[in-house]
Amino acid sequence: MMEKLQKAIEAVRPLDERAMEETRRRLDRLTKPPGSLGRLEELAVQLAGIAGTSELAVVRKAVVVMAGDHGVCEEGVSAFPQEVTGQMVLNFLNGGAAINVLAGQAGADVVCVDMGIKAQLKDERLISRNVRAGTANIVRGPAMTREEAVRAVEAGIGLAEELAAQGVGVLATGEMGIGNTTPSSAMLAALCGLEPEDVVGRGTGVDEAGLVRKREAVASAIRTNRPDSEDPLDVIAKVGGLEIAGLAGLVIGAAANRLPVVIDGFISTVAALVACRLVPAAQAYLIPSHLSEERGHRLALGQLGLDPLLHLGMRLGEGTGAALCFPLLDAAVQVLNKMATFDSAGVSES
Repeated sequence: MMEKLQKAIEAVRPLDERAMEETRRRLDRLTKPPGSLGRLEELAVQLAGIAGTSELAVVRKAVVVMAGDHGVCEEGVSAFPQEVTGQMVLNFLNGGAAINVLAGQAGADVVCVDMGIKAQLKDERLISRNVRAGTANIVRGPAMTREEAVRAVEAGIGLAEELAAQGVGVLATGEMGIGNTTPSSAMLAALCGLEPEDVVGRGTGVDEAGLVRKREAVASAIRTNRPDSEDPLDVIAKVGGLEIAGLAGLVIGAAANRLPVVIDGFISTVAALVACRLVPAAQAYLIPSHLSEERGHRLALGQLGLDPLLHLGMRLGEGTGAALCFPLLDAAVQVLNKMATFDSAGVSES
């Protein structure tokens, strides 16, 4: 038990400083004022550090959409019924969701994973890593056992390994799970000692009464389960979600395989926070895509010391914000590879 997790944690290494310095020097020789391309230059340096070389290339990309159901839906915390989780997964598989459109525009694959959907879906395109048929209601007791939490994290690690072996060079985190902003809020509050009022947002668009129910559910879940803020696996098991645990594993697995991972919105960022509490060195492999409208997202990003690339007022999830950032990664690589230097272009320097 935990052998795969421990092995992955030990495999995560700091970024390659030599590759990063070579990339900085190359960028400073290009026909522009030093640093004038801002975050694109920072991305190029980070990608070089992750890859361990300044010789970067545009690589294959995949958005991993992990899905799971949540027992806390019994508390009326979502504007949508629980069966929408499975229905939307079928929509992903059939190419009809926002993530399919945005990933397709970026030339990226969409990989759908059943981490704990309540409905039994039969589709050969769906990757099954189902740990259990949805979590228990966290208001009344733990979401899952510790063993199940570990299994979910390790499933994410294993999937990152498989995708890396298939030639995927960049991963992005996506999720689907009706009600999942509630356990995400509970996890963030538990990990960081925050109050429900600080972290709970409207999720799928609940009204004022629904917002009150969500805050009460989060407060009750923490009071009932007493998650240990110093033990991320305990937090997952007591107030978390199966897809959130899987995404935490995906982040760790990506870092262990020296792959950058673009994180999406609130739920994905809470998963990344769990990953970094388990292995702090994984933080260097994260690329924050956008700032969600969900209340707790800014706080979660702040805990990770990350500044998102985009501010578009989005709150959909699915990996949509992450997919929008793929062209920025390609742009950073192409600037490094295709721009002329002052010497090659015959341009005078300042």
